[in-house]
Amino acid sequence: MKFSVLKILACCAAVTCAHAGPPRAEFGARFAAAEKAKAGVVAGSDGWLFLASELRMLSFDRFWGDAAAKVSRSPKPDLADPIPAIVDFQTQLKARGIDLLLVPVPPKAAIYSEKLIEGATPDGSLASLKEFFAALKTAGVEVLDLAPILIAGKTGEHGPVFCATDTHWSGSGCVLAAQAIAKAIEGKLQLLRTAKWDSEWKTIPIHGDLRDLPGGSKGDDEKIAVRTVSGLGGGAVAPDSNSPVLLIGDSHTLVFHDFLAERAGLLDQLAAEIGIAPDLIGTRGSGASAVRTALYRKSLKDAAYLAKKKVVVWCFTAREFTEADSGWPKLPVAK
Repeated sequence: MKFSVLKILACCAAVTCAHAGPPRAEFGARFAAAEKAKAGVVAGSDGWLFLASELRMLSFDRFWGDAAAKVSRSPKPDLADPIPAIVDFQTQLKARGIDLLLVPVPPKAAIYSEKLIEGATPDGSLASLKEFFAALKTAGVEVLDLAPILIAGKTGEHGPVFCATDTHWSGSGCVLAAQAIAKAIEGKLQLLRTAKWDSEWKTIPIHGDLRDLPGGSKGDDEKIAVRTVSGLGGGAVAPDSNSPVLLIGDSHTLVFHDFLAERAGLLDQLAAEIGIAPDLIGTRGSGASAVRTALYRKSLKDAAYLAKKKVVVWCFTAREFTEADSGWPKLPVAK
């Protein structure tokens, strides 16, 4: 059964807030305890595990502008604020006739905050991110806020939207994200579907990456549902360097495509939704700077590379706004 983004968005009005306000202090206390114990993982209820650095990010009421240097992991205060680098990237792409869609993946600890803090809800946990997105939009950056869609779909028929024992979204979360991205970019392009992909849901076991970090818990593999995508003759979706759509980002662009599973990642789901295979520049490291550097290097090798692109979808975990060790330097997209 195909998810309906419109139906999920319509359900968002039903999400209520039981917590009196943003639970920043509680997140900060959980992070401080984990740091003292030299643990990278914080255990929640029902076997859920959370990355400690995600809780650190959620403990700040503001992490941009004048506040950035005080909270960023970057050792260089002038690289602490994400907004100038993101706006510069958008401006460079726009000058080349390319639209940017920024797609931060909301923190798992915010979407499932009740697994950590009794009475907490996503609305309260995401207050600072919403304010940050508003600042980006005021600066001219188009941001796709996935939180309302993931919140409304968090108890869907294909299971939670995040893995309980892994840092990444689940198969259902990935599909919901792809459908929202497709809806956001289809109006920008006159796309002609060049292929038709078949999809099938199946259950797979995964060994969550949080189990192996300090503070993680050992146990059986987690079982999740993923939607596998195949083309004519059963072929897999392959990145297309000539595609007008370029997907860049961190491991959220790679999970279920080339690790934990195959044929079920964001590239695969986006291809199934828009009818063409996007191009892909993904990294298992930071989605803040490494992928922009990789894009620059690709454009150096092929001077016509960017001329083929109409939309860049930049997808990475939102914790990078405070946790990116290299900060947020302005980087060229081409020579």
